[in-house]
Amino acid sequence: MMADNAGPALAPQKRWVVYYLATVIAMMALQMSSLGFSPLLPAIQADFQMSFSQMGLFTGIYGLVALVVSIPAGILAKQYGEKRILVIGMAILALGLFGLSMAENYGQGLTARALWIFGYRLAFVCVMTAIALTAPSHLKGRAMGVLGACSALATVLGAPFCAGLAEAWGWREAVMGFGGMTIVGLIVFSMFYQQRPEVMEAARSGAKSQGAFSAFKYPIVWTIPLLGLTNAGGFAATFFLPSVLKADFNLDASEAATVISMSYILAIAVNPLCGYLADRFNRWMVLAGMMVLMVPACLAMTSSNLLVFEISAALLISLGLASTNQLYPTIAELMRGRDVGPLMGITALGGGIFGFLGPQALGWLRDWSGGFHAGWYTLTGVAIFSAALILFLKNYAERQNARLAAAGMKQAAVS
Repeated sequence: MMADNAGPALAPQKRWVVYYLATVIAMMALQMSSLGFSPLLPAIQADFQMSFSQMGLFTGIYGLVALVVSIPAGILAKQYGEKRILVIGMAILALGLFGLSMAENYGQGLTARALWIFGYRLAFVCVMTAIALTAPSHLKGRAMGVLGACSALATVLGAPFCAGLAEAWGWREAVMGFGGMTIVGLIVFSMFYQQRPEVMEAARSGAKSQGAFSAFKYPIVWTIPLLGLTNAGGFAATFFLPSVLKADFNLDASEAATVISMSYILAIAVNPLCGYLADRFNRWMVLAGMMVLMVPACLAMTSSNLLVFEISAALLISLGLASTNQLYPTIAELMRGRDVGPLMGITALGGGIFGFLGPQALGWLRDWSGGFHAGWYTLTGVAIFSAALILFLKNYAERQNARLAAAGMKQAAVS
């Protein structure tokens, strides 16, 4: 009888692994096309007869869509559940990919690309919400770390996947292949992920009592987008590596691609390590420590030694990816329960803002100074500011948790 009674109680705790793996598969399906499609860009540019400014808009629309979609995605996840919105987002993403594969001109291609990224941002915010709600609190850092490692792996696998399809049949068929992988991820997630009953109940009752926008009434919430600066160095390094390597070291695009690939391979190891440390120690301090490590990495990007530069770039990119993933469980500590969805949306908003502005700022500084050193020095300051902001939010969260604990003890004593 004891075993029978214990079984149902323990089963939901064990099933979180199944829900988690389903979410990881969905994330890998999203990420394969998000960054893995870059080898197709020259063929797409030639087919649509795009200028380089048009190509910049075609790729940079990612950040613009993120500005519009991130917070609504979090609100929708809170109101209707992360599973439903994630499935819808993946379906829209697949439609965008299939639309791009059939586009006949630049206008149609840009519209399909915007639809693709719209679906991606919806799904991405819901992935982070699902992990935050599903993984046990003492494993959230490791859960996000493994998610980040699998995302990096999907990027590493996505590039040769689409390159192979494009070589055999053409870039349109390669884009359709990405759409097919998205559908596979959608099906797996739909079949194996279930929302926790208490979360579904909170969505039904809490949304009515406090409203969809209740999380936004706290002023501290509006500092969260600034944490998007934590990956500004990683974004800038990713997009400007080919230009820097060509200008300063006379290396071609294939050698730059090798450096970027090695950075993502390093990220496969760095993400779980940072997640383990976040669970083992104070996650706010671990995140601040990652920013501190970015300071010498940014400074070393000014080196004229190729090996030092490559190591620094790999550290910036891998630590940037790891910080992005560790932000979500860390920020979830600021507020509890049903407000996780909007918090994930606000956090994703910051990533979109600085994912767009970071490379732009580095480009402006390059044009103004005639070199890249000013940009790396600026990103050094950004890393220092990010560490200070993280420590400020750490102190705020600890004070809030202490007040809540004291209030709970007082209420328990009265009752």
